[in-house]
Formats: sequence, structure tokens, C-alpha cells
Amino acid sequence: MAEIPFLVKDLALILMVAGIVTLLFKKLKQPLVLGYIVAGFLVSPHMPYTMSVIDDNDIQTWADIGVIFTLFSLGLDFSFKKIVKMGASPIISTVVIVFCMMMLGISVGHGFGWNKMDCIFLGGMLAMSSTTIIYKAFDDMGLRQQKFASMVMSVLILEDILAIVMMVMLSAIAGGSTPDGEQMFESVIKIVFFLILWFIVGIFAIPLFLRSVRKLINSETLLIVSLGLCCGMAVLSTKVGFSSAFGAFVMGSILAETIEAEKIIKLVEPVKNLFGAIFFVSVGMLVDPQILVDYALPILALVLTILIGQAVLGTFGFMLGGESLKSAMRCGFSMAQIGEFSFIIASLGLSLGVISKFLYPVVVAVSVITTFLTPYMIRLATPSYQVMEKHLPNKLITALNHLATNRPSTTQQSKWKALLRQMTVNTVAYSILSAAVIALMFTFVLPLMRNLLPGWRLHWYANAITGVLTVIFIAPFLRAIVMKKNHSNEWKRLWVESSINRIPLLSTIVVRFIIALGFIFYICNFLSRFTDALMISIGIVAVLLIIVSRRTKKRSIKMERLFIRNLRSRDIEAQVKGTKRPLYEGHLLDRDIHISEFEVPEDSTWCGHTLRELNLRQRFGIDMSSIYRGSRRINIPNGDTTIFPCDKLQIIGNDEQTQKFNNALQTELVPEDLDIEKREMKLRQLVISGKSEFCGKTLGESGIRDKYDCMVVGLEEGLESLTKISPSYTFQKGDIIWIVGEEAALQKIMNKN
Repeated sequence: MAEIPFLVKDLALILMVAGIVTLLFKKLKQPLVLGYIVAGFLVSPHMPYTMSVIDDNDIQTWADIGVIFTLFSLGLDFSFKKIVKMGASPIISTVVIVFCMMMLGISVGHGFGWNKMDCIFLGGMLAMSSTTIIYKAFDDMGLRQQKFASMVMSVLILEDILAIVMMVMLSAIAGGSTPDGEQMFESVIKIVFFLILWFIVGIFAIPLFLRSVRKLINSETLLIVSLGLCCGMAVLSTKVGFSSAFGAFVMGSILAETIEAEKIIKLVEPVKNLFGAIFFVSVGMLVDPQILVDYALPILALVLTILIGQAVLGTFGFMLGGESLKSAMRCGFSMAQIGEFSFIIASLGLSLGVISKFLYPVVVAVSVITTFLTPYMIRLATPSYQVMEKHLPNKLITALNHLATNRPSTTQQSKWKALLRQMTVNTVAYSILSAAVIALMFTFVLPLMRNLLPGWRLHWYANAITGVLTVIFIAPFLRAIVMKKNHSNEWKRLWVESSINRIPLLSTIVVRFIIALGFIFYICNFLSRFTDALMISIGIVAVLLIIVSRRTKKRSIKMERLFIRNLRSRDIEAQVKGTKRPLYEGHLLDRDIHISEFEVPEDSTWCGHTLRELNLRQRFGIDMSSIYRGSRRINIPNGDTTIFPCDKLQIIGNDEQTQKFNNALQTELVPEDLDIEKREMKLRQLVISGKSEFCGKTLGESGIRDKYDCMVVGLEEGLESLTKISPSYTFQKGDIIWIVGEEAALQKIMNKN
């Protein structure tokens, strides 16, 4: 018999140990991430009394795949539109928290005398709170539907995005001898360029592809296509100098805007869970007990840095974002831990060979300790606020809360700001598309044309053909740069309101015309030896022809409409299915109430009861605004509306009311059947005797169904098949009947016969 490969042996050991440990952690109500880390520690070579993995390299490969799928799933939960709708508050909070915690981590590293790259990576690790751990803590404590929790989750989403950017920048910094401002600026520009390019092209092409093959796609093919796109983007990302995780995240965020996003999330989750578990086990395998002993003091210092730093700086960041002092403290205290992204950043540092080996187990130990303390930190926020309220002057508390409630509104912007912002966004997006097309044409098409037309005499024809094709391809983009927003409402109002506005408005056209001209000039300069004056003249003529061309205008408008349609696919689906959140939700957030959604558990005791019977408003003080049932939406349900399993209830209330409602919904359940093995259904033969209490009674009078919870299958009359009997059939002595029921119920019937 062939020997089993080491890879399979190692995988079997990892999954078996991880399964046992995570079951234990599940019973102890601890995050499964910690269970995976402990499992990794148990199977690591550092544990002499247990079995350990044989080939670390294979496990590391699988762990890298786990990182890819983890970030792909994160991208599926992310939406660029959500970030735009968040406004400035979470963005301000995120930037302040990440910057302050990163500087604090770098300072602590310098305090222990660690080298520069260790300090930089340590700062990045300490700046990233754990989305998984906080979400689990909120869920376990029944806080997920509270108002402050939604603000924390918004900041965590933005932190995850910054972590992706930070990984790319750290990779670029690690590639140089010393990190400098110019290198970091180039890294940021490169990230922004490819992020916008991939997003625009992806939103344009991928929904179009999925829509064209929608009739052919089932769950199996959708999973394969999704993972194929994920891995393809991961490979492309590495080709242009980024990490594979960055490409996976980008592809996930693109697919998040498609109608198939929810199906993909459900299909990918088991794959993500498997490889994610292997990744966290590999994290635990790197923990060396001796390093933990040697670096006990730095571990303790880092734990205190995170707990105190997030409690103070996190609160400060949320207050700058517009939260009241009490809400800001609850938010800041909730983020006092590090998790998965810290491990990923540490893995990146190890793979690049730029951080010391001791840093990884130190960070893992810090994460484990802060994770255990997370629920206690969340609970500590309210008592800490009460202490501050007693000792701080009332004027200061009032001033801080007043500062929070008077945040500047992002919607009340001037027409000029709105117009310039829209023009800038359009110009940047279409410029990136134009630059990408030019790069592709010069990289692939130009060499091909020169091979087809060899020799110095035909060389100019190859250049000319490539140049003309390039201009034709980018023409819709150049027209959009110059003409887009020139007929918008803001433009017309500014033009009419004052003659002073007209020169600046015309200047914006001139500036954008020059930008478009710059692309034509670059193409001519790269492919020809014309004088600058001639190239500028050619560029002016080309741009003017592009502007007046009706065909180019149609192409430009058609492409933009298709992009907007693809971008709004999920919104359109939500409107059609009636699952889009109501517009008045934003007005409720300015008050003490908000909208929350809850799903009715399958074994809830509420199922089958009407709203009038449940008396929810009197019990909890909430209002039921809608019920989602499959593809139906029941708005303003009345007292006669019945609750069914898996109904999604949309309620309106404050934090305290929604928490009480959620606690009742999750606890008022049908008790679990602990003796399920005894509920097996069995088939028994019963011969009616003369002394039987059933003899002389009809089937309906016998009570076999109502009293004994059994069912008569049929009457045996010596034939191959049983004869069905009606409820009016009278049992007689010697009748042979077959009965189905549970063992205990059948035994009772036998005793009565």
C-alpha cells in the first residue's frame, strides 16, 4: 500500500487537534481564533510531549492560501459605496486611531531598543484592532444592534482597508535600505492608481460577464468562477509588485457590487473557514515558550500599551469623529485588542526577512491576552464614564458632548465644492483609464505591429497605426475629461447666478482640455520625432475632433451608463426585492433611536404566534416597522400578523430596548431535545385480542393517534400489501394492524392490548 504523503499526515493532525481544541473553546465561550492558535502551539515543534507537523513549508503554503481567501471574504463584505455613505466621522476616527496607535507602537519598540524595521512593523500590528474578535464579542454580549457598535464596525472596516494599504507600503519600505518620504509617496500613488484602475475595469467587465452567463451558473460553477477570479487577481497583483492578499481583497470588493455577492459569500465561507483555520494554526506553531519567558516584560508592556492606548486615544479619535463622550468611550474601550491583521502583517515581515523572529510570538501572546480581556474592557467603559462624570466639571462634560453633537455636515457644501469634487473624480478616473490603455498598447500592440511591419521604412507605419488605434481607444475617456459636468445643474446655476463665476468655469474647461492634450502629446512624442509645436498642433486638432464627434460621444455615454448600472446592481436588486433600508433611517440616527434587524430563530417559541399575542411593544417598547419573509416585505404589520421561522424583523427603538428585545428573541427557544436517540420511529405489528381495549372501537375512538401519538399504517388481510382503513373502521378480535410510532408510545399500546 502506498505511503500517505507528509502533507496529508500534517493536515490530518492539524484538523484533528484544531477540532478538539475549538470544541473546548466553544464550550468555554471563547473566540475560535484563540482555539486555532492554541492548537497550533500544541502541534508545533516547540512542544516536545505532543505530535508535531513534519513539513512546515507545506503548512505555510496552505496558510498563505488561507490569507488570500480570508481577505477575499473580507472584500465581499466591503463596499466602496458604504464607505462613501459613512461620511467623514468614521474616516476621521480611523485615521486618528491608526496614526496615534502606530506612533505609540513605534515608540514602545524604540524604548526596548529594537531595530527600525521591528518598530515600524510593530506599530502597524498595534494599530489594527480585530474585526473578528470584536464582532464575536458584540454578538455574545448582545450589543451588535446598538448604535455605538455600528460606529465601531464602520471604523473596523476602514482599518481593514488601511491594513491592506499598509501591507503594500511596508513591502515597499522593506525593499529599500531605509524608508523615506519619496518612496512612501510613490507607493501610495501606485496603490491608488491600480486600485482605481482595477475597480473601474472590474465593475465594468465582471458584472457584464456574470450577467451574460447567469443562465448557466449554479452553486458549483459560481464557486469555481469566484475562486478563479480571486486567484487570478491575486496572481496579477503579485505581477505588478503588490501582495496576493491585496489582489484577493480587490476582487472581493468588485464582486461585492454584483447581484451574486450574497450567494458567493455563502459558497466561499466553508473554504475560507478551512484555510483560515490552517492559517491561524500556523500562527500558533511559531510560538516558542522560551521566547515568551524571555520577553515577558515587553509582552506585558505591549498589552498595557494597547489597553490604555485604545481606551484613551481611541476615545479621543471617536470624539473627533463626532461621538459623545459616553459613546466614544464605549467605542474606544471596545477596540482594545489586536488580531488577524496583526498576524498577517507579522507574517509579511517574516516572509520578507526584515523583522526579528522573536516579534511574531510576542505579538501572538499579546493578541491572546488582549482577546481574553476584550469583554471586560467593553463592560468597563460605562463605569469609567460614570467615574469621569463624577470627578470632571459639569461644564467640561457638557462642552465635550456639545462638541460631538455639532459636527459639521458633509451635505451642506457649496456648489463650487460639489462641482470641483465631481470634476476631479471624473478627471482622475478617466486619466487612469487612459494611462492604462496607453501602457497596454505600447507594451503589447506596438511590438506586435513592429514585428508585422519590419524594417526601418515600415517602422513609422507601425508607430502610426499603433498611435491612431491608441487615440481611438482613449477617445471616449478624453472626451469625458473635457466635457463631463459642463451641463450639470451646479454648472448651470453658477453660470446664471453671477457673471464672476463664468471665467473660473471656463478655466476648468481649459485645464481639462490641457490634460487631454497632454495624453495626445505623450503618444506623439513617444512614437514620432516631430517638433513640439507640431505635436501640440496635432494634439489640439485631435482633441477638438474628439469633442465634436457624435460617435465618440455615444460611446462615452454608453460606457458610463453601463458602469453606473453595474455599480448599482445590488441597489436595484434590493429595491426590486424590497430589502433596501428606508430613507428615513438617517434622520433617526440624529435622535436616540435607530433601526435594527433581527432574524427569528428556527426553534423560537414566538413562531406561530401573532404580534398581538406576543405583545412586543408593551414588553420592550419597540415598534415593528417591517417583516421580511422570503421575497416578501410586510410593512407596518398589524396585530394579526403571525411570526414564522427565519422571518427578518425590522424594529425601531433605542439601545436599551433593542438589547432587551434581542435577549428575549435569542433565549425564548424551544428546549433542545437531549434524548433525541429515543425519538426514533419504529414499525410494529399488533394483533387485536379479545381483551384489548381497542376491540369493538373504531379507529377514531381508539385514541391511537390522539392519545398515544401513534399512527395505524394499515390492516393486514393475508395479502402482499396492507389495506388502508378509514376512521370509522371498527376493530375486531384477530385483526392484524401495523402501527408506526416512538418506542415508548408503542410499548404503551402493546400494554393496552
